[in-house]
Amino acid sequence: MIYNDKSKNRLKRAEGQIKGILRMMEEGKDCKEVITQLSAARSAIDRTIAVIVSSNLEHCLRDSIESGDGETSKLVEEAVRLLVKSR
Repeated sequence: MIYNDKSKNRLKRAEGQIKGILRMMEEGKDCKEVITQLSAARSAIDRTIAVIVSSNLEHCLRDSIESGDGETSKLVEEAVRLLVKSR
């Protein structure tokens, strides 16, 4: 699968958030502030997972339809499993 720049940029932003959180921890920032930022980073990663899974599903469904292999329901099930596993 080819990962687009949008997905990569989302992860780069999350990476920046994580580095910021580590800095906050080193500076002894308040627990509530750290947790808020951790939640934001987790949310960013969750959104990236959803984007990647949906893009992959779309690509695989198109291939399946074009080839006529009838595997579309299995592809959808696999995508749902990936999303559930990510939580």
